[in-house]
This record gives sequence, C-alpha cells and structure tokens, in this order.
Amino acid sequence: MTAHIPSPDLPIHGTVYGVLLNSQAEWQVAAPLMSNAPYQAPPKAPVLYIKTANTWTLSEHAIAVPSHVSAVEIGATLGVVLSEEGALRGYVLLNDLSVPHSVAEQGFYRPPVKYKCIDGFLGVGAQLLPAVDLPAPHAITLQVRINGTLRQTVQLGQMRRRLPQLLADVGEFMTLQAGDVLMLGLDICHDGPESGHRPHAVVGDVVEIDAPGVPGLGVLRHHLIGAVA
Repeated sequence: MTAHIPSPDLPIHGTVYGVLLNSQAEWQVAAPLMSNAPYQAPPKAPVLYIKTANTWTLSEHAIAVPSHVSAVEIGATLGVVLSEEGALRGYVLLNDLSVPHSVAEQGFYRPPVKYKCIDGFLGVGAQLLPAVDLPAPHAITLQVRINGTLRQTVQLGQMRRRLPQLLADVGEFMTLQAGDVLMLGLDICHDGPESGHRPHAVVGDVVEIDAPGVPGLGVLRHHLIGAVA
C-alpha cells in the first residue's frame, strides 16, 4: 500500500491526543472491568493515546479501509487546538475512526494502536473555529450521519471531564505544546440497535459529522473506500 501523506491543507500540525473513557456512558459500561488484574482500580488520571500523522485525512477526502476490516467504528468529537502557553487557539471537528473492539480487548492503560492508528483513520475538519467564537464547547451537540441517516448524537456536556478540568488533569503529568490537539472525548450510542457502542460504517458509506448551530465548524465528510493492496 502507498504511504499515507497528510494533506498540506489540514488545519492541524501538532500531536493529536485522544482520551479514553471520557464519556459517562462508556465509563459505566467499562466500570465492572476496572477492578480486574493487573491494576485492580479505575484510572485516576486521563488515559491518553496518540493519533499519529499517518492517520490524518482532510474532510472531503476518501478514507481507505483495509481489506481485513469488515466495518469501522465512527468516533465523532471536537478537538481543541492549543496555542502558546496553553491558551486555546480554536476547535476542529474530528472523526476518530477505529477497528471495532471492546474495552476488554483494548484495556485501560495500553495505547490502542492496532485499532486506531491505521492509515487515514482520523478525519479532520477543513475549518478551524477560533476559540473566541465558541466560549462553551461542551454546550454543543454533534450529529453523525451515515448515507444521510442520523445514527448518533453526541452531547459534549455528558463528558466526565469537561475542557478546563481535562486540560488541568492532563497538565498534571505532561505538557501540551503549541499546535497540539486534544480531543474532548468520544461517546457511545445510548439507544437503538447500536446502543453500547459507536456507529459502524462500511466501504461505500458516506460519513458526515456536524454541530448544529455552529456553522463555523463546517461539515466533516468522508467517503469510505476499499484499500488498494
């Protein structure tokens, strides 16, 4: 397969960090497993992972799905882009795709690289909304549509750690640099046939993510295609 090169038009350039188990619903689903060995306790600090640069795909570009992957998991979220000295530069829509897997398979403390860091598996919105234009990012709702059908709504206000606390807690053990991107968290579906996990999509589907009432974020849109060996 040809190496994946991120588009120069992408509005992000630093390291992209995701946060595991930041939604209340997903935490509750995973809670019974948290007392198991080897850690025998819930994680106290945010559990981060990196979406490496080979995963970045600009909106309106196709995302290639490997032939051994029958479906992908759609992870709609908002990313905050940092500027100097921890100030907030702006926000961008993100689609954190992954190979479907359970919390038990992923674990709580190991980076889920084999599920999430596949070439092209981070959709990135084309528009960066200045932070001053979105003073309350957790007040917005994201919508996920697949082939025009609404499949999930994500209420960012339902996250366990909202942005100020998330930034403060991450800052306790690492320093984010100017240009870095921190996701506000992923949610699972709360009802319907996909309850308990994120929406799944397959080759041929068109995935769209938007934030009603926040036109400055635009619409994040991708067409899933089969990867060419």
